[in-house]
Amino acid sequence: MHKECLPEGKRVNAEFYKGIIDRLLKRIQRVRPAAFCCRVCFLLHDNAPAHKAASVCQFLTQKNVTILYHPPYSPDLSPPDYFLYPKLKMKLKGLHFGDVEIKEAVTDELKKVQKEEFSAALQKLYDRAKPCIYAIGAYFELKTYMSSLRVFDF
Repeated sequence: MHKECLPEGKRVNAEFYKGIIDRLLKRIQRVRPAAFCCRVCFLLHDNAPAHKAASVCQFLTQKNVTILYHPPYSPDLSPPDYFLYPKLKMKLKGLHFGDVEIKEAVTDELKKVQKEEFSAALQKLYDRAKPCIYAIGAYFELKTYMSSLRVFDF
């Protein structure tokens, strides 16, 4: 896992985001050299302006990173929204921290998340994405759609 905290007074813009992605790619190269050599890198990020900036798209293309586009208004397809943030909220709920302490507490909790939990979250993303693909862009309520499809195995 790679995490970074936003420095106080800093905003996430295209240049800042490119720096994060560059550090992430360097970490992948160090930690997973085989994956990096094969350039099997996929990036799923939301539609924030910094993520969609032309300079970021160009940077990712130069680095041979395949972008998996995130449908707008779809938090159900964002693993941090349905998996990671709720997990952190439950662990840290009701506690009070200073700036440094919150960073340490979040880092400690992130380190406790097992690989299998991340794998399960990605499988859940796959399962959640299938109805979106079948809907061909039409609006639907995921919870209602998923409960009506439980009888099918696809």
